[in-house]
Amino acid sequence: MNLQTSFPKTIYAIQHLAFEDLGSLEDVFYQLGFRVRYFEAGVDDLTQALNYEGLTIILGGPIGVYESEDYPFLIHEIEGLKQRLKDNKPTIGICLGAQLIAYALGAKVYAGHTKEIGWDKLKINQKEHNLLNPLENIHVLHWHGDTFDLPDEATLLASSELYPNQAFQIGKNILGLQFHIEINKDNFERWLIGHTCEIRQTGVSISQLRTDNQLYADKLEQSCSMAIQQYLSQIC
Repeated sequence: MNLQTSFPKTIYAIQHLAFEDLGSLEDVFYQLGFRVRYFEAGVDDLTQALNYEGLTIILGGPIGVYESEDYPFLIHEIEGLKQRLKDNKPTIGICLGAQLIAYALGAKVYAGHTKEIGWDKLKINQKEHNLLNPLENIHVLHWHGDTFDLPDEATLLASSELYPNQAFQIGKNILGLQFHIEINKDNFERWLIGHTCEIRQTGVSISQLRTDNQLYADKLEQSCSMAIQQYLSQIC
């Protein structure tokens, strides 16, 4: 793909949990000539990342958008995100990141009726130019307990059997993904270790998660690359 020379060549990523990073997306960005810089929510000043003219990606984490009393940094993150979205700067949110985008746009974010943890296919809305068409019939990783209402003016891109709002887009620049498109097969064991309490509370099989990772992650990484390149071709 041909990238405009004027588009900033560093991707900023806001991280809420050490092992929930850009995963396979990082390799895609490097192959396309981008650099990556991480900001740690709750530790770093996020102003630079939220004001950035280039692409900022807001990653996942186990906390809720509505837990700002316990995690006051969320207040600043949400306020900065509101302005960023108002300015229509290129932004991707993954899991918690998608919930933060929805909340900043005025939509409700709340605990879902059940936790969705594991690998399953999406229902891709058959709309022309849907960025997620490469994920048709591909197993993706779901890992969330909260959900959100669809923001005003958002186009629904994908749903799952348990939750209707799995992905949305606003214009060409704003993309929210409730599921984890970025998972890297070789690093998945970190998720199983880091989320052990949540896994055991929900009764999900660790061995099945591990087996499914081996079965599905490679195909997801290939499809993820195609989807993210389609997004980049719109904004660059």
